Amino acid sequence: MNHETHEYHEKVLFREEGFAIQGALFEVYREMGSGFLETVYQECLAIEFRRREIPFEAQKDLSLVYKGERLQQIYRPDFVCFGKIVVELKAAKELAPEHRAQVLNYLKTTGLRLGLLVNFGHYPKAQMERLVL
Repeated sequence: MNHETHEYHEKVLFREEGFAIQGALFEVYREMGSGFLETVYQECLAIEFRRREIPFEAQKDLSLVYKGERLQQIYRPDFVCFGKIVVELKAAKELAPEHRAQVLNYLKTTGLRLGLLVNFGHYPKAQMERLVL
């Protein structure tokens, strides 16, 4: 491994955890393909996370705070894995700016730094974006 490659691997946030999650995501897409509702992919991914022993919380309520005061509104991402990575699923033709904004808002309000935005609705292959704060 050369110096540049080593620096890249050191700079990738939660590299090993991210790769583990990606493996589960791509396995679900390989098995199911595109065309299902988002909730179907959520259920399949929960099964895959359990099989791979990836720690996760599904539909975890995340509190919002404004100027030190807790809001009644909550965010509920599809998954929080390893206690530090937000995984948000979509089943749309294409990822849109509002999908990215949703994940970035999850990160901003929770203090988490890495979000994976995954679109199972894209054909011929799933889309995945890493969003880092």
